[in-house]
Amino acid sequence: MPALALSLAAAFTLCSSAPRIACVVDGDTFWLGGEKVRIADINTPETSHPGCPREAELGRRATLRLLGLLDRGGIELVPGERERDRYGRLLRVVRQGGRSLGAILVAEGLAEPWRGKRSDWCSASGSASS
Repeated sequence: MPALALSLAAAFTLCSSAPRIACVVDGDTFWLGGEKVRIADINTPETSHPGCPREAELGRRATLRLLGLLDRGGIELVPGERERDRYGRLLRVVRQGGRSLGAILVAEGLAEPWRGKRSDWCSASGSASS
């Protein structure tokens, strides 16, 4: 049985070498209160090692959009089927006003629903916006 959702607000920044308290790594990963959180219901383009310029640009846009959404506050971290991923990150569906932030990013073409593996954002058929 999943735990209750946690509702909170924080002032987010883009992650840097400073202590990672409330910052955004990329479009589907952020730090909050010393915990690295992976948004469980989506996948976004890579920003650290993009496969092509298109993926880099989409990843940048997804990162900035997530930052803006999180900065509005009132987010809920909702546990899913698994507590953590293989990298030790918390897996959570992130909601705001009852709506999944992942669903917002998918609707805007900046993410894809999580299907258990990453897509190729550089191919014509590998992104949510195709």
